[in-house]
Amino acid sequence: MPASGGTFDAWDTAVLASILVISALIGIYYRYTGGKQKTTKEYLMADQSMTTFPVSFSLMASFMSAISLMGVSNESYQFGTMICVLNIAYWVSTPIAAYIFLPVFYRMRTTSVYEYLERRFGQATRLAASLAFTIQMILYMGIVLYAPALALEAVSGVPRNTAILVIGLVCTFYSTLGGLKAVLITDVFQSFLMFAAIYAVIFVSAVKAGGFSAIWQVAVERGRVEFLDFSLDLSVRHTWWSLITGGIVTYLSLYGVNQTQVQRLLSVHNLKSAQSALWWNLPILGLLSFSTIFSGLAIFYYYRDCDPMLEGRIKNGDQLMPLFAVDTMGQYPGLCGLFVSGIFSASLSTISSAVTSLSAVTLEDYLKPLYKIVFKRTLIDSKSTLPTEIVACIFGLLCIGLAFVAGSLGDVLQASLTIFGVVGGPLLAIFTLGVCTTRTNQRGVLWGFAIGLAFSFFIGFGVSKPQPQPLGFSTAGCANVTLVAEAHSLTTESSLAGGNPTESEDIFWLYRLSYLWYCVLGFLLTLGVGYFLSIILEHFKWAENSQIYLDKYQKQLDYDLFAPILSRRWRRKDQQRLQAAQDETLTKLTHPPNCDVTSIK
Repeated sequence: MPASGGTFDAWDTAVLASILVISALIGIYYRYTGGKQKTTKEYLMADQSMTTFPVSFSLMASFMSAISLMGVSNESYQFGTMICVLNIAYWVSTPIAAYIFLPVFYRMRTTSVYEYLERRFGQATRLAASLAFTIQMILYMGIVLYAPALALEAVSGVPRNTAILVIGLVCTFYSTLGGLKAVLITDVFQSFLMFAAIYAVIFVSAVKAGGFSAIWQVAVERGRVEFLDFSLDLSVRHTWWSLITGGIVTYLSLYGVNQTQVQRLLSVHNLKSAQSALWWNLPILGLLSFSTIFSGLAIFYYYRDCDPMLEGRIKNGDQLMPLFAVDTMGQYPGLCGLFVSGIFSASLSTISSAVTSLSAVTLEDYLKPLYKIVFKRTLIDSKSTLPTEIVACIFGLLCIGLAFVAGSLGDVLQASLTIFGVVGGPLLAIFTLGVCTTRTNQRGVLWGFAIGLAFSFFIGFGVSKPQPQPLGFSTAGCANVTLVAEAHSLTTESSLAGGNPTESEDIFWLYRLSYLWYCVLGFLLTLGVGYFLSIILEHFKWAENSQIYLDKYQKQLDYDLFAPILSRRWRRKDQQRLQAAQDETLTKLTHPPNCDVTSIK
């Protein structure tokens, strides 16, 4: 068994405290500088004055939570490097997000992306999508805060409740005080800490291994390096097809139409800079992704002959990275504190992003319409800031409460993560139908959304799924292995020898699909049902689509509602049609038909 290198000491505590204080001070700074967050435009949209650099880092920090850092590392430790193919999907998806979806939102300059759905389809569609997003993010915030606190408590001695309170309160403090500007700048600071945490793991392992090549060699010898699984079996967990297809839909649901990310992109001063931020996010995200995958191999090198789960030291893979930090970093004063700061920062950036996006959605989609109904007038901007700050504070405290409750929810924790995936596909489909088609209408899209969500939840929350079988582990180097762990090892080895358990063959085929297909199927079903039902409903005069036109005769399209590549094409066709009609009219006026003089006489 690898020897423990120490525990969380005073130096580590000092490093962690310094990081949290700096995050809080950034919130205070932006509260009392600039416009002092007196308008919702500054509070929620950073006055649309941000530059490419901070936004590109914030996009990555919002995407990579503490669950992602510890989960991706554990993924390569248990299942190998196949997941790195996901990065190809990011490169394929970025031009779609940058040149199809982003220009539409940028032309409208909306605070809530769901305002687009009202202009395109109607208020009911906006409300349905907004509610789905709100529930999705509220549930996700709780697990993002709870999971790292639980993992850190198990191995580093940091009390779970203390971690939840500290992360939650600091995040709520600077998000509420400083608004989006504070969140964006803090995200940049926290991004560097996330990289520091991952590279601390890699370099400590490399020092013990005598170099990076030794880590890679052991990974190759033990079957951890895999890049070429082209299986067409949809139940195989990670293949090129599932990773690229599922990755594209997931990436677009986050970077193309998700309020959290679009709100950041709209804070940039012009469209070109916003598109640049998306492109610059790619190498930053890719670097962290590949680094995190390699950190899993680095951890595997250290535990190659004594797996801590089989030994009984930890209960699940999410605790693996914190355990490695405690085992190896204690001899370096403050290094374990820096690692924990990086994990905390990953949680802070994700939660603060969720708080600001939920504040924007609540103000624009719920409070303003309700205010107009009750008081018969529009809620002006100068009176919107205080309610928005109160809402942000409430969401921050709600996140803390959900994290405390999460400990008693059991399987619902996994359900919360599944919700984040199954909601994304249908939401992406609604926006795709909006920006890419002219024949879809509100009733058809709402039916498609309802059916797509129901199906996604059906496959996401059905019967128990077959458990994926990890690659082989060893306990040959363990000093003390319990009988239970030995039995577990034998069971694992026999399962690996025989492939998937035979019981999985009896499970309905939809439940055996790779989790990466959930989002794809929800997207395709919503897209197909929404489109064809719209055509049918329009045919029978049960739905109409007049809001996409600028005139009462429904001749002139509102081109701003559609993707630029399509709107330019449709605009040219309309101009050619109009020019042809004008030419025909001019011909009739200048060349009247010949009169038959004889017949007149």
